[in-house]
Amino acid sequence: MDILKELEKNEERLHPRAAKSANSKRRREEKKSPVRTEFQRDRDRILHCKSFRRLKHKTQVFISPGGDHFRTRLTHTLEVSQIARTIAKALNLNEDLTEAIAMGHDLGHTPFGHTGEKVLNKLYKGFKHYEQSLRVVDKLEYDGKGLNLTYEVRNGIAKHSKGQGDIIPGDKKHLPKTLEGQIVRISDIIAYVNHDIDDAIRAGLITGEDIPETTQKLFGKTFAKRIDTIVLDVIHQSLKNDLKYIAISDNIYEELSNLRDFLFERVYFVKESEEEIERIGQILTTIYHHVKKEPKKFIYPFPEEDSVKRRTIDFIAGMTDRYALNLFKRITFPDYIG
Repeated sequence: MDILKELEKNEERLHPRAAKSANSKRRREEKKSPVRTEFQRDRDRILHCKSFRRLKHKTQVFISPGGDHFRTRLTHTLEVSQIARTIAKALNLNEDLTEAIAMGHDLGHTPFGHTGEKVLNKLYKGFKHYEQSLRVVDKLEYDGKGLNLTYEVRNGIAKHSKGQGDIIPGDKKHLPKTLEGQIVRISDIIAYVNHDIDDAIRAGLITGEDIPETTQKLFGKTFAKRIDTIVLDVIHQSLKNDLKYIAISDNIYEELSNLRDFLFERVYFVKESEEEIERIGQILTTIYHHVKKEPKKFIYPFPEEDSVKRRTIDFIAGMTDRYALNLFKRITFPDYIG
């Protein structure tokens, strides 16, 4: 029995617009696995890479939280994957591709969440976490060889962020080419808006009653109900247009945007005090200048074609929060043992 052929044959039963692994290409040709499709291999490569493991010690929103139940970048990734796979399965699209993109979408995120990203953008103009995620899988993992992922997974990772445009057609240039990539893009927003509310309540920044009344009325009053309402809408609206693209109804999208604005006003801007922003800026800037002076002591010699400045940014972007804090202490207090 040819297992790979059977797996690829199973993909032929997917929706005609679903991505098929048999048609996929890599930047460098490789011998195929006898028991896994190309998208399964991509998912596994991401799961086994060092950048993925480091996500468990990277901030999602709350830096050094006092409790054990706050999200990290890793748990966020897993929640995105769960939501995305639910949608993909309901639409009869390629779950393996969807999962691979979801697992890899935040590999380039910095320590200290979006505050860290802002600091790196000041140090290296134009730094964006979604571009860094692609750089991680293309150039940095496997000692500079990269993971050699398929085009579809790379495209989904590079274009997963709403920062590049809308989540539905309107700015097609920045929309993922595959429906599976579009699913991850919208699942990322569904996940973080809802779990950030959950964490903000846990942190005491807001209460359940503070959530806008329009949100509670349209989405429901609980974490599970909110996600369920939005996911069902995405599924139904996408089926309605015969999967020309992954869709969401106007009123749901508008309320999702309102909820995001609420989080910026009541959680993100409040949480990111001037003191915290300044502290993180000092930590990462100090590390940056120190490492640039002694690159051989800290950073890898790859990619060879890139400057020390670029590779220093790669080094910092890959750090976990605790590694960055310990390195800062060692630089500032040479006798510190962390």
